[in-house]
Amino acid sequence: MLVLVTGSAGFIGSHLVDRLLADGHEVVGVDDLSSGANTRPDVELWRMDVADPALAERAAARRPEVICHLAAQVSVRASVADPLADVRTNVVGTVNVLEAARAAGARKVVFASSCAVYGVPDALPVPAGAELRPASPYAASKVTGEVYARTYGALHGLDHTVLTLGNVYGPRQTPEGEAGVISIFTDALLAGRPTRVFGDGTQTRDYVYVLDVVDAFARAAGERGGGGRYNIGTGLQTTDRALHTLVAKAAGAPDEPEYAPPRLGDLPAMAVDPATARADLGWTPRTALPEGLAETVAWARERAAASGRLRG
Repeated sequence: MLVLVTGSAGFIGSHLVDRLLADGHEVVGVDDLSSGANTRPDVELWRMDVADPALAERAAARRPEVICHLAAQVSVRASVADPLADVRTNVVGTVNVLEAARAAGARKVVFASSCAVYGVPDALPVPAGAELRPASPYAASKVTGEVYARTYGALHGLDHTVLTLGNVYGPRQTPEGEAGVISIFTDALLAGRPTRVFGDGTQTRDYVYVLDVVDAFARAAGERGGGGRYNIGTGLQTTDRALHTLVAKAAGAPDEPEYAPPRLGDLPAMAVDPATARADLGWTPRTALPEGLAETVAWARERAAASGRLRG
């Protein structure tokens, strides 16, 4: 089938393109290349903003069967500083993608949401049916995207699946911009620079490997999971301090972070329960954190060596 992937040049999107091609699908990418690079010149790429109204016309001409929508503004802090820019990309952009899907006669849209939609949960790991409590413009925009996806289903019969992602990590996630803490720790440790843990190091997150995440997208692009929302995470909490120890071990570097004051707005703890994804999509996380970190550090080491930034 033909699959259109928005954010196709990004961290998760580029891995998804690789997976879909390996599965024998045809892929069209959409990306403005503002935060990614086109690593697949063999794949048709529409270089455009996800909110560009011309997307619907182009999609109508190509008629993808499924659209995987990953393009987004992903920084919580940027959303607080400029909520209107966040709305343009994450709300207007998502509605534009849904309009493109309708114009193309697409069967389904698979929408990448975030565990940020849960805010401060009552219990961990958070079940997929938990109350949504967005505490930032970014989280609110993701909730709004989910609501619009359901609305297009009710109005136009457009099927959708929402994947609520934990903290995704892995190769190709770089420390520039709004990166995950794993890539930030890795880059600094490989270069021999100081690392920082914010607060007392007890904050927790649910780290899920990028190739496991794209497996969930590949499954949701099929017939399963229509109309559902699924947590894509491990259900396990890892503290910032324990994470630093694991990354330092993988990098062969000292486990000696500096401590900094906690950052305003950071959630104290998060983990999501993937039980419904296992039941409905047949999905389960397969990559243990030490294994995924080893792959991530190996990729970062090669990247640093190629750019001359590797310590020693």
